[in-house]
Amino acid sequence: MKLPSIAVGFFLASHQASGFSTNLLLSSSSTKQSTSSLNVFSVSGSAGTGEGWIDPSAPVNSAASLKKTLDEALKGSTFKKRISILGSTGSIGTQTLDIVDACPDNFVVDALSAGNNAKLMADQVMKYSPKVASLSTPEAAAELRTLLKERGCTDMPEIVHGAEGIVEAATVGSADTVVTGIVGAAGLLPTIEAIKLGKDIALANKETLISGGPVINPLVEKHGINMLPADSEHSAIFQCLQGVPPGGLRRVILTASGGAFRDFSKDELFEMCENDPRAVQKKATTHPNWDMGAKITLDSATMMNKGLEVIEAHYLFGASYDDIDIVIHPQSIVHSMVETQDTSCIAQLGWADMRLPIVYSVSWPHRLKMPYKPLNLAEIGSLTFKAPDTEKYPCISLAYEAGKKGGTMTAVLNAANEAANEMFREDVGLGFLDIPKLIEGAMEAHKEDFKVDDVTLDDILSCDAWAREYVAENTKNVAKAPILFT
Repeated sequence: MKLPSIAVGFFLASHQASGFSTNLLLSSSSTKQSTSSLNVFSVSGSAGTGEGWIDPSAPVNSAASLKKTLDEALKGSTFKKRISILGSTGSIGTQTLDIVDACPDNFVVDALSAGNNAKLMADQVMKYSPKVASLSTPEAAAELRTLLKERGCTDMPEIVHGAEGIVEAATVGSADTVVTGIVGAAGLLPTIEAIKLGKDIALANKETLISGGPVINPLVEKHGINMLPADSEHSAIFQCLQGVPPGGLRRVILTASGGAFRDFSKDELFEMCENDPRAVQKKATTHPNWDMGAKITLDSATMMNKGLEVIEAHYLFGASYDDIDIVIHPQSIVHSMVETQDTSCIAQLGWADMRLPIVYSVSWPHRLKMPYKPLNLAEIGSLTFKAPDTEKYPCISLAYEAGKKGGTMTAVLNAANEAANEMFREDVGLGFLDIPKLIEGAMEAHKEDFKVDDVTLDDILSCDAWAREYVAENTKNVAKAPILFT
């Protein structure tokens, strides 16, 4: 995939730092000297050509990113960051606040946004005294205001609501880092507005890059911000790439738990879907390793979660789709790996604890002392790996196909999956195997209006809305469609 608005090809064609402001780049004299010796660096990718690679949104794979990392690291761990948390009452948000509690000298909370949980938001406001508190609806915002008054809140935040409220929380002037813990495409616009104001992004919202990559990556470069992954797999890759020189990355290897049906064969899963759909629904919404939200848990069961992560890895680290692999790792101890040009593999290991990637995203490049249980490999005993079955998990192939097409296709993939995922969880009669059927149908139908050049935010939002409508309109007919990839 080639994006006209992003410098495509060799990472080393320039020392411009994707993700860093111009005042952090190498001086003109050092740039000139480096330019004359570009041939000492490798070319990214397994083919040695850089084909299919793009400039990354994360601060990796450039001379300037190495310099920035070193400069920041040498400042020491006495930093103070002011953060805004989008999705503060959800899994990512509450775990981010756990980190704030553990490191009160390093973090100040300036804004919180959430859904409709006014009671938990009131608890958070009373404890952290943010300047802005946003909830989804006017009713929830009013309830929050009442609760705070009843509790005698003396430092009342600005209470806002709706989509505008999320943007206000993301753009609060004093915050320098925004943690995007919102699930789904709702996180796209507030992330864009935060980037425009020069705020770093601790990215826990996959859809920001999956749907909006063609728009987000150029903005990251334009505004010189740091896009810092906060989910376990991409944080692992990011950590593994610290110190890897420009062009040193050969391949990205994403690990996957395998989800709820990892111990089922394809035939066993399909038979269970046919004969006991209720049992499938119950099992699909329970993750064997991680404590995650309902949407992501189901995405793990279909393995669409991993497919989406492939697309996100492409935009974060610039790797071509041919150089991003998936491997099933049931223990969820190795969170992902990178292969360097000399074929060495570097892996990041840790317990299945989402606080670990989150803390690195808000403290990078520092290593804060945390009160967590250290990893004990002897306690684990063994680590196993196997290739994913793409017939059992057709969503993986759909994600690769959408990613390689690029443009607006990934927005359609994401929105169709989101809509089908929600309908399955709402128990409206949609079967587990109907999810990939609907996604494939939406992608096929979108080929008539597919756009790859000069993609805008309006294009992405329009495709997102269209894909959701497609799923809603075609749910009744999908059960008659054949099972994919058999």
